Amino acid sequence: MATRRTFIGGAGGIGAATLLGHTVAARTTAVSDLDAAPAAEAVSTQSAARDSIRAVNAAMRTNYAALKADLVKNLGPVIVVQNDAKGGTFTLVHEGKRYVEHPVAEEFELAKSIAHVPLGIYSTIAEYLSDKVPNVSNADRIDAHDLDMVAMIGPGTDAWTTPLQAFADTLATAKGNLAAAKLPQALHNSCAKILDEALTFIADAIRARAFDIASFQVFAGRVYPAIRVNMQYAAEAQISGVQRLCRKWRTQIGEAAWADLYTVVLSIWTTSVLNQAEIIIKPMMNQKKVDTHLIDIPTAQLPSDPIGVALDNLARIVQDNIAAELVFVSDLKVADALKGKEDLLSDEILKQLGTPVPGTATGVAFRTAGRAKCPVNHSLSTTA
Repeated sequence: MATRRTFIGGAGGIGAATLLGHTVAARTTAVSDLDAAPAAEAVSTQSAARDSIRAVNAAMRTNYAALKADLVKNLGPVIVVQNDAKGGTFTLVHEGKRYVEHPVAEEFELAKSIAHVPLGIYSTIAEYLSDKVPNVSNADRIDAHDLDMVAMIGPGTDAWTTPLQAFADTLATAKGNLAAAKLPQALHNSCAKILDEALTFIADAIRARAFDIASFQVFAGRVYPAIRVNMQYAAEAQISGVQRLCRKWRTQIGEAAWADLYTVVLSIWTTSVLNQAEIIIKPMMNQKKVDTHLIDIPTAQLPSDPIGVALDNLARIVQDNIAAELVFVSDLKVADALKGKEDLLSDEILKQLGTPVPGTATGVAFRTAGRAKCPVNHSLSTTA
């Protein structure tokens, strides 16, 4: 006699489902749901536990940001330098007040403007260059892949003639007004040389409907001595202007305050090594503190709120200086990392990757190799 157990066991899946009013799959699903409930609860518990751990860091960051916001209001004295085409905007922050000046004489901007003519031509024609490195004297210094990326259109069109002629018109206007600008004679002569050579190069290129790297290099070589003259005038203007301003502000705030001066320079990454403002200001600061108080913040683009960015970063630096000595009192090397540009995990990562850590020649070389090349080592939140 067939029992209920044997009947179900011997029945086909469809027949059993029809007889009992549910499918085997449904039964399996029901069992799975029962099994899944504890698993889902465990996952939920784990997720909540991990969120509570994350909340610790979130609370820390809230407290850190609150301290930083208060500290920003208490910073000083600080000079913030915004590099620009006119030699820089300089802001002194002291005792809750801000003093803004543009100390560099106009010759700086004018000299650099004409010195940039070859770069202006290059920027106009670069996309239309051949993507092959020619047989020129510095061919080994031209990165073939970089050239390929820049020369994205190639020489198969003369579409460059229109923008190049427009640039030539701008140069011709400047040349016609050069005498009226009343520049120092040597600067006038160098500017005239650059403009004349540039107009000749452009006229020849447009007439021939052709140019190449070699012909551009010949033009650039001809104007380089004149560019050096312009660079000399620009440097002299900036040195005298910045030094004069620093002497004025030093007298204004007094020697005691000047000894604790921070200087924050906002620069584009490509000019952040041996930045012109830093070179001038550095010897005028307290030499015992200059290595930690002269701070370069390279950026991809100058920020819309440069003073805010400078003070926000400086507040981070100042509060980390104190935090380092309180939090890492048992490990001065890690304390120095928090006070400096190094990430706190850098040594541990180097160690796990099998790269010698600082203290060995290889470790030092590893750290310094990328600093003049990679902007990652110069993020906005780093310290000096």
